[in-house]
Formats: sequence, C-alpha cells, structure tokens
Amino acid sequence: MAITYRSQVFSGYNKPKRTPKHATKSHVVLAKDNDTIKMIRFGEQGASTAGEPKAGESDKMKAKRKSFKARHGKNIKRGKMSAAYWADKVKW
Repeated sequence: MAITYRSQVFSGYNKPKRTPKHATKSHVVLAKDNDTIKMIRFGEQGASTAGEPKAGESDKMKAKRKSFKARHGKNIKRGKMSAAYWADKVKW
C-alpha cells in the first residue's frame, strides 16, 4: 500500500523512513491521527544519537538519552503529530 504525498512515496501511515539526501533532516514520516495527515521531518542529518539501549552502553550515551527525553518531554507527549514524538521513537 504505497502512498504518494507531495511527490514523496511512503510505505504507509506512521511508518518513518530515512532521507539520506535531505540537507538537514534524517527521517520523514507521514503521520495520521484520525482524519489529520501531516508530513513530519525529524532528526539531525549526521547526528550520532543514542539509539536503542544496548547492553554495556556507556554512561555518556545514557546521559544523552536522558537529557533528550527531559528536554523534549512536553513535545513527545503531544503524540504522533509532533517531530519530538518520532525522534524519541526512532532515534532515541
């Protein structure tokens, strides 16, 4: 079920994908909440994020993850229609 939105092809709603050729943002998602559809770009291109927690992860990466979630907590709670929500879900 490919969806074309603003000349961009998505595999479905709420399914993020990488955008390696975009100048500033690393991911894009076609977010859908009820009847509202919105294309959201998120993540800094080339940034080294903490990613999923790993066994033996350094204290520095744990601190980076904790800081991101504290700094953007209010926006993450806004749900699927915010870039912070997707950055938290995909990159952190």
